[in-house]
Amino acid sequence: MTNYTLSSIILDKGQNWALSQMKFEKLITLLTARKFPVFSLEELCTFYPQEKRATLKKCLLRWREKGWIERLRRGLYALAFPGNLNLPDLYLANKIYTPSYVSLETALSNYNIIPEVAIAVTSVTCKPTQRFKNQHGLFIYRTIQPRAFCGYQIEKHGGYDVLIAEPEKALVDYLYLNTCHNTKFNLMAQRLDHKRISTMNHEKIQTYAKFYGINLQEILYANLRRTH
Repeated sequence: MTNYTLSSIILDKGQNWALSQMKFEKLITLLTARKFPVFSLEELCTFYPQEKRATLKKCLLRWREKGWIERLRRGLYALAFPGNLNLPDLYLANKIYTPSYVSLETALSNYNIIPEVAIAVTSVTCKPTQRFKNQHGLFIYRTIQPRAFCGYQIEKHGGYDVLIAEPEKALVDYLYLNTCHNTKFNLMAQRLDHKRISTMNHEKIQTYAKFYGINLQEILYANLRRTH
């Protein structure tokens, strides 16, 4: 029995291209069985350990040209075949830059603490600040201290697990990143639902604020009192 490799598939543009499709179909089966529609080049190398890295890169290029996969960022891909998987942007945000969790404007909008939907998916990370733009939109990652990387939970979005800040942590992350370098930040000017904030768990807010050394009396509570 002939042992075909991806290398031989790429070299032959005719009959062996059908074998490349068979390889891809096997990859689909593997990824969908694990509910794992996003994968990296490194992970692909583990799926095909007998193949050279350069060969797998050529396969990725071919599969992109066919529209079978889409590139999320350098070295990271998502299945686009069969059919549109409708991967939630919040799920993609977790995958594009790790470790991270959705927070700030996107999380606040998710909890109806701000009225509008953010123009980008916003997350926080312990790694350097980054932004990525692809066919799904703009993904922004803001840096926080490692000790403050907490206060998130798992929510289901479109059937996928998403790491997202609790409402209280999303608010504290937002307050910190908008005041740490901005002495002119005015909470009253922000379109935050003050009534919604007043019903939140303020013990949690105070606990999370301690990670950043935030003066809640000055930044938050004094402004809330002005609205009542």
